[in-house]
This record gives sequence, C-alpha cells and structure tokens, in this order.
Amino acid sequence: MTTKFTTPQSVIIGADQLDRLIKALSGLGYQVIGPKLEDDAVQLLPLTGADELPLGVVEEQAPGTYRLKPAKTPAYFDFTHGAHTWKQYLFPPKEKLWSASKTPKGLVIDDSMDTPKYAFIGVRACELAALGVQDQVFVDGEFASTPYKERRERVFIVALNCRRSGGTCFCVSQNTGPNVKDGYDLALTEITDKAGHRFVVEVGSSRGEEFLAKLETSQANDTDLKVAKKAVKKAAKSQDRTMPANTADILLRNQESTHWQDVAKRCLDCGNCTFVCPTCFCSTTTDETNLDGDTASRWRQWDSCFTLDFSYIHGGSIRRDGAERYRQWISHKLTHWHDQFGVSGCVGCGRCITWCPVGIDITEEVKALAKGK
Repeated sequence: MTTKFTTPQSVIIGADQLDRLIKALSGLGYQVIGPKLEDDAVQLLPLTGADELPLGVVEEQAPGTYRLKPAKTPAYFDFTHGAHTWKQYLFPPKEKLWSASKTPKGLVIDDSMDTPKYAFIGVRACELAALGVQDQVFVDGEFASTPYKERRERVFIVALNCRRSGGTCFCVSQNTGPNVKDGYDLALTEITDKAGHRFVVEVGSSRGEEFLAKLETSQANDTDLKVAKKAVKKAAKSQDRTMPANTADILLRNQESTHWQDVAKRCLDCGNCTFVCPTCFCSTTTDETNLDGDTASRWRQWDSCFTLDFSYIHGGSIRRDGAERYRQWISHKLTHWHDQFGVSGCVGCGRCITWCPVGIDITEEVKALAKGK
C-alpha cells in the first residue's frame, strides 16, 4: 500500500504529459484504470491513453438523477464520479475462491487467485478515504483477504484534488475531501486558465517521486499553487449537503422511530445504495458444480443487507421488512462503524443518493430523525 512521503514537493506538468503518464505506467507493467465514457456515464475502465478520458464533460447529479453534459471548459476531470467505485478492482463483485477437479490421479484443488498490478488514475479524496476503510476490513481485519492485500500493495495511485463538487457530494462534512491528504503516489490538481492547461503534481511516495522523473516537469510557482488551492476551496464551498456531526447519537436515540416505516414506503430494497457505495463490503459465498460432477468451485460475490436472505439463519430472516433493513444499513454505516473501525462508514461521495431509484437522501433521513419526524 502507498505510504505518506516525508518530503513532498509540487511541480507542474502540461496536459500533454497526461498521455505520457498513462503510457509510462503501462510500460511498467501496470494495468491502467481510469474514467472513461461508456453507456452515457463515466465508468472506471482500462485506459490506453489520455484521449480516452472524458475531456470537456461534466454531469448533473441529484437524488435519483445522473446526466452528462458538455462543460464550458475543456478539462479532463471536471466531472465528479459515476456509479463505479475503485473497490470493484480490489474487491471484485464476483471472485473464485477455489476450485476442485476430479482427475485420474485424484482430486486436484486450485486456490490460486488473480492479483493484477493496477494503476488508478483520478482517485478522489473521498475514494481514498473509502480505500482506507476497506483496508481495515480486508488487510487489518480479523478475516483478512490475501488477494485483496496483494492487489492493494501493488496498486499505483494517481489521486485527484476536486475543483468541482457534484450535486450530491457532502465530503466536506465527513472530513474526507475535496482535497486529498495522504495514501497516494501522485496527486493532481487540474488548472485551465489563460496561462494554459496544466496540472499541479504533488508527490506522495518515493515510488511516485521515482516515476515523476519520467515526465517533463517544471517547478510550481506561487501563482500555480494559489490557483490550485482556490479551485479546491471553491469545490468545498459549493456543497450544500451536510451530514450532522452527531449523526451516530441521533441514530442511536431513534432506533424505534416511526420514521423508519416512512422510509420503507419509498425504499425498493433494490440494494443500489450498497452496490455503488465505496465502503460496503458485505458478501456471500456460493458453490457451483458442473453437470458431470467432475468440477466444483466456490465463489465470493457482493451481497447486500437489503436482501431478505442476507440475515437468514435457522428459522428464517432476522430483518423481515424494509424498515428494519434500511435501519440496519444506515445504523451500521453511520453509528456502529465507529465502534468497529474508529471512523464513519460514509465518506460523503453521494453515490447512494444519486443512484437511488426513488431519490432517498441519506443526509435528509438523518436530519428528519433528528427532528423527531
């Protein structure tokens, strides 16, 4: 995993160097993953060059709404994020744990797993915070995941300071953005003004410093640094959603509130909020056997606490109605997560608001409970 660099520095690279950065990472054996337009959305997909990045694109996000539109300024990263999260590469939606095959020599078990060498381009501050939460589960947790740990240790992270917030972002109130703090190899801040299209680059690790030597750089002057800092501050000030500071206490006081039934009348129990969340880690295991009975395999795949079977034990499911399942999800994420990991399970990315089909807003639900509604 990336560790904080003790002697950070800031330099400038031109926008043309972005393509060189991607190709240089590919040349070092990294599978480069970054934002790309596909199916009318920004998705996180393999990149071969900067020409595949969503240049001059922004998005409109609101509860239950996501629309792309042309930007007034041709920047590479003025959109915020789509439904995809980086966890899909470190903690895949479906992953084979092992397989067993019957052969003339006996039973052969294969428990090898794919651990590619990734380079992530454009990781936002809230998403870095989310990776930190996932690390506590899969690296430092009681039931650590070796494949996750190996992927995480090998990943090269090019982070991004946001100069624009999305319509559902509230990372400021969660203290997770929009500026990156640590956990990256290189961090970019995009600048587009009369002086040209360029990036302020901060070094976050010795690995990042070594890689930066492959690019054409110049020393960042005070003007560049002020412009970059001002852009990030503007993104922070534009956020109009907030999560109350005493959220954990609010939820603990309202476990028997009738408001849970009000939410359940709108909630579809689809689980979208859990699947787009960058920190949710619930999973289940399934076994598969081929028709001739010669091969069997066990798979781990994402699951959601919104499904009826998720809380099933002998005798039936513990949480039988939607109100109980929604309460479990939000209470675990915003209250009990503190007990487990010392941080909130919400990083303020706003995905659960945007991608909820009925537009349920997690920040508004907490505020409604605080008012006793």
